[in-house]
Amino acid sequence: MENKKMIQSNQMDPEIWSRLPEDVLEHLLSFLPLKTFLKLRSTCKHFKTLLFSPPFISKHSPSSSSSPFSSFFLLSHPQFPRQYPLFDTVHNNWRNLSLCISPVLPSSSSVLLSSSNGLLCFSRSSSSSFIITNVLARSSRVVKYPNLPFSFESVTLISSSNNGYKLFVMSAFGSSSQVFVYDSLVHSWSQFGGFDLILNENHHQEGVFHDGYLWFITPEPYFIVVMDLDSGVWKRSNFELPSEVTFARLVSDGDKKMFLISGNGSNGISRSMKLWELNGDSKIWVEVENVPELICRKFLSVCYHNYEHVYCFWHKGLICVCCYSWPEILYYKVSRRTWHWLPKCPSLPDKWSCGFRWFSFVPELYAFV
Repeated sequence: MENKKMIQSNQMDPEIWSRLPEDVLEHLLSFLPLKTFLKLRSTCKHFKTLLFSPPFISKHSPSSSSSPFSSFFLLSHPQFPRQYPLFDTVHNNWRNLSLCISPVLPSSSSVLLSSSNGLLCFSRSSSSSFIITNVLARSSRVVKYPNLPFSFESVTLISSSNNGYKLFVMSAFGSSSQVFVYDSLVHSWSQFGGFDLILNENHHQEGVFHDGYLWFITPEPYFIVVMDLDSGVWKRSNFELPSEVTFARLVSDGDKKMFLISGNGSNGISRSMKLWELNGDSKIWVEVENVPELICRKFLSVCYHNYEHVYCFWHKGLICVCCYSWPEILYYKVSRRTWHWLPKCPSLPDKWSCGFRWFSFVPELYAFV
C-alpha cells in the first residue's frame, strides 16, 4: 500500500514532469483524448500552446486516419433558437445533443449564414458585424460590416487551410448590386461591382467555389457566371447548360469536380431531375444520373414548383439537395451512385413552419479564424 502511494506521488510530482524534455512531454500529452485535453487547456498556457505542436496536429488533423472527429449535417430553423441539431453522417444517426453556440455568441440576434471547412459564419445585426467562429476550438473573430447602413442578399464563406478564408457578400443598392470581399489574411474588405442578374431571383443562393473562382447560375435564361475573388472581375462561362432546364444548381467537391442538379421539363414545370458532371476538356455537361421517379415526385411535390426554394451543397462525398420548406435532405452518394432521404429530425415538432437551412459541418481544430 505504501509503495502504491509512493508511485502515485511520483506520478503527480511536478518536479519529475518538469524535468522531462519538452518534446517527450508533448508526445505523451498528445495521447490524451481530445475532449479531455480541450477541457484542461484553460488551466495552463503551455497546455494551450500544445494544440499547435506537431504531435497534436499530426494526430488530430482531419486528414489523419485516426482523426477523432465525425462530420455532420447541421440544421438551422426558427423553431430551434440558438440550438442546431446535428445528424452524424459517419454513424448515420441524429445526435442527442445539439450544437450550442451560446458561449461563442451570447447575442440572440445571431443568424447562421454559411459554413466552410470547420468554420461557421453568423450575422449579428445588433453589433453590425459578421462573426466567424470555430466552435470546436472555441475561437471567433468579429468582422464589422464594410459600411453603415448595410444590407446584404447573399453571403458565402470560402475557407482554406493554407490561405485563411474569404467572405463574399453581395449587397443590393436599388436596382444594382455591389460585392464586398473580406480577406482574413489582411483583415480588410475590398469592394467590387456586382452582377445584377443574380439578384433577380437567386439572391439567397450561395456561390460555389471551384477552380479558384466563385460560380453562380443566373435566373432564366440560365447561364453561368464566375467571379475572380482577387480582382473582382466577372465573366460569363463557356460551359453551356443542358436544354429544357427548369431550374439548375451547382455543386463542387471543393477540388476537381463540378456537378449540376437540374429540373427538366417545359413551361417552367419540372417533370424529372437529373445529375450532371462537368467535363472541363470538352466544355460540356455529361449526364450522370436520372433521379428515380418516386424520389423525384416526392421532392418536386414538397417544393410546390417554387424552385427558388431549392438549394444544394457538397458534404464529404455526398451531393445534398434541399428545400427551405421541407425538413428532409435528398442526398446522392457519389461513390455508390445511390439516392437517399435523410430522416426528419426527431426533435422537430409535428407542426413545423418553413425556414429549414442545412449546412455541411466538418469540425476542424486547426481552422483559424
